[in-house]
Amino acid sequence: MFELPWQYEPAGDLNRPLTYKLASCPREPDMLVYGLRLIAAVTLRTWLATYHQLSIVGRDHLPASGSCVLVANHSSHLDVLCMLSALPLRTLHRVFPAAARDYFFVNLPRIAFSAVFINATPFARDAHPRQSLESCRRLLAHPGNTLILFPEGTRSTTGTVARFRRGIGSLVAGSNVPVIPCALQGAAHAWPKGTLLPRPRPVRLMIGERRTYQSLRPGRESAEYIANDLQIAVEKLLCS
Repeated sequence: MFELPWQYEPAGDLNRPLTYKLASCPREPDMLVYGLRLIAAVTLRTWLATYHQLSIVGRDHLPASGSCVLVANHSSHLDVLCMLSALPLRTLHRVFPAAARDYFFVNLPRIAFSAVFINATPFARDAHPRQSLESCRRLLAHPGNTLILFPEGTRSTTGTVARFRRGIGSLVAGSNVPVIPCALQGAAHAWPKGTLLPRPRPVRLMIGERRTYQSLRPGRESAEYIANDLQIAVEKLLCS
């Protein structure tokens, strides 16, 4: 009788602490986590559609296949929830919002929420940014992954778009991965920074045309150009 070769490979995070498993990215597949994330996604989409009357314009600009980066202005914790709601549920476990390591990955409750329900990847805003960018590159190297970034680095409290940091430029300069500018209107009024609970205010998400920066040589000058170009694109969407 013919026997097929068989080899057992344990999960890479076997016997690791729970905080390590949740904070690592990409995470090992977990059907319980997948189920919880799906339930949370459907619940959040229903809540956003009813409580915040979320409207999404420009979904046709999202690529049907391949990896991509979504960038947007940042003024509220609602921002990432709205961005996730714009993407098909079938891609849910392959969408990775970049979340500040020093805010979302500091204790078990925040780590669990960020990892289980949002599938966030930790991003160091000030310390070791190159390591975080390399982690993002590894995610984008797998076709079909989507990375969500807020290049301002933190939530705005003024209502204006702060200067985009050049990390986004360093990530995509010389790459054929498409970058899609997005703009969120109303999120700052619906859930302002510093308030405990969101308010019933309408929110609108506009998705712009994709762009690539494959022709630009990686370096500081290109990174700054890309960051500025994407900021202008987001600001134009906000004025549309």
